[in-house]
Amino acid sequence: MAASSVLSGARVVLPTGVVENGRVIVEGGKIAGSAPDDAARVDLTGHWVVPGFVDMHVHGGGGASFTNGTVEDVLKGVHTHRLHGTTTIVASTVTGEMDYLAQRAGLLSELVEQGDLAGIHFEGPFISPCRKGAHSEDLLRHPDPAEVRKLMDAARGTAKMFTLATELPGGLDSVRLLAEHGVVAAIGHTDATYEQTAEAIDAGATVATHLFNAMPALGHRAPGPIAALLEDERITVELINDGTHLHPAALELAFHHKGAGQVAFITDAMDAAGFGDGLYHLGPLEVEVKEGVARLVEGGSIAGSTLTLDRAFRRAVTIDGLSVEDTVRAISANPARLLGVYDRVGSLEPGKDADLVVLDAEFTVRGVMRRGEWIVEPGRV
Repeated sequence: MAASSVLSGARVVLPTGVVENGRVIVEGGKIAGSAPDDAARVDLTGHWVVPGFVDMHVHGGGGASFTNGTVEDVLKGVHTHRLHGTTTIVASTVTGEMDYLAQRAGLLSELVEQGDLAGIHFEGPFISPCRKGAHSEDLLRHPDPAEVRKLMDAARGTAKMFTLATELPGGLDSVRLLAEHGVVAAIGHTDATYEQTAEAIDAGATVATHLFNAMPALGHRAPGPIAALLEDERITVELINDGTHLHPAALELAFHHKGAGQVAFITDAMDAAGFGDGLYHLGPLEVEVKEGVARLVEGGSIAGSTLTLDRAFRRAVTIDGLSVEDTVRAISANPARLLGVYDRVGSLEPGKDADLVVLDAEFTVRGVMRRGEWIVEPGRV
């Protein structure tokens, strides 16, 4: 593309609201405040321009796994999600042997350092066997701070988040360790009580891993973790908005209690995302994907998703009835803030990376730009 370009005519979603017939100026890979006379013009009349999506919890895509794949596999998965509008990606692992996870952290950290990933999320092995979901029970461990530190060190400063069952021995000390080092401690795959969850929040936990899933249901005598996570303003809740993981009423409940500023849409996608039905592996476990729903072959538990964030966006607006502005907060701004990268991505503001998505009137992706380069170039409109 040209060194400078002006995207004009679209409805542009800014932190301050929607600008009708707006324009976005791109220069040198950044969003700029003014354009030179020779800037290329791209007419996007009838479209939306929104910030690039930020996925803080994703395990793979395009037939490639972030947990098991080679560097080339990981990049293939990254590219698959970029085609669907996700310009910032945190690679999530699944439960495995400690030495193997440390090895994976080393590989993934190199991709963070070269700018292909935004960080690493360790989902497991420090989770509850009672709420293990699609994690191998034989490999689960208590969240010993020394072992948490081992994975942090292996990630060489690129660890962004750990999911922990904070009620297990070592859980609270691990939360404090992570908070001290600026790493997000997320409560998930947990069998904690309401009181235990509140204690973990006080210790420094700030995220609920895929709220409602892999945790006790909300009860009127034993409210469990869901009530504590919904009511505390220090917690941002992840939601998998694919129509399978959550009933629409559960999503509405989360937004009602948290507000649009404390929700982060994620995919929790496995390698089948953007690839199709069939047999796959999530870590050491075999998964069958049928009609787009991933379940363990043994036991039938839901095993991640095949979601891409463009589908989550479209569903939020067209089915769940969320405003475009609130959806942008949940899918771009909020996760960027949690990851500590909001100074670079998550909104369309001068000085930030030119990461953006062009959507048509039906909220289908028609263009994706990352750092000023088109990944999906919009046709003439």
